[in-house]
Amino acid sequence: MAHKAVGIDIGGTGIKGAIVDVSSGKLLSQRIKLPTPTGGEPDAIVETVATILSRLAAEDEKGIVKNEPVGICFPAVVVNGRTLSAANVSKKWIGLEAEKLFEAGIKRDIHFVNDADAAGYAESVYGAAKKKKGLVLVTTLGTGIGTALIYNGVLVPNAELGHLEINGVDYETQAAYSAKERESLSWADWAARLQVYYDQLVKLFHPDLIIVGGGVSKEYEDFLPLLKLDIPIVPATLRNNAGILGAAALASGK
Repeated sequence: MAHKAVGIDIGGTGIKGAIVDVSSGKLLSQRIKLPTPTGGEPDAIVETVATILSRLAAEDEKGIVKNEPVGICFPAVVVNGRTLSAANVSKKWIGLEAEKLFEAGIKRDIHFVNDADAAGYAESVYGAAKKKKGLVLVTTLGTGIGTALIYNGVLVPNAELGHLEINGVDYETQAAYSAKERESLSWADWAARLQVYYDQLVKLFHPDLIIVGGGVSKEYEDFLPLLKLDIPIVPATLRNNAGILGAAALASGK
């Protein structure tokens, strides 16, 4: 297992990366962030990732960027290196051999993973679920709802539970943070929708712990206390670094 790795987190608006000490979960470099190219086209995103790696290498006196593993997380279902969906990026990613595209573009092997899976795994290794046994369900509330399943520290990939159909609709359209903003919902009204969603998750999976991430998690005191569940539900702790940390940890074999 490598003790250091590079993590790259690709989103619909920004792409960020850093060198990570995977033993401690600490960043060993500045976090470099560049805008996601307009349209989110494959070649343009690969070029941006290559630029971030070059900038990290320029600041790296110990050769970590050149010699250590690279993990990249991406807003799509990832199966055997292929992207089977595309959230807030070009639809050209759908069905693409994306892992091979990145490896050709940056001229090195990578570990390629879904972004919610990377964030969830980071919480299990370094964050709110560290040393937690049993089933942990991580949800990220943002434009949509991303989810990750972790069982005894092992990632079960590509759990697209934001798309559960409840009351005849894809429920992330009702319960994501974007729905709160779009409909100007109060915290109480939004929490009522979250209650329906989390009740369904508990009914289906009976997790030992639910972790709530996404940018809104920093305001968890406004809505988490309004939820009534029979299992613990807590805010994520890693926030904006979760994707970077998870991608690096998975690439290193942590």
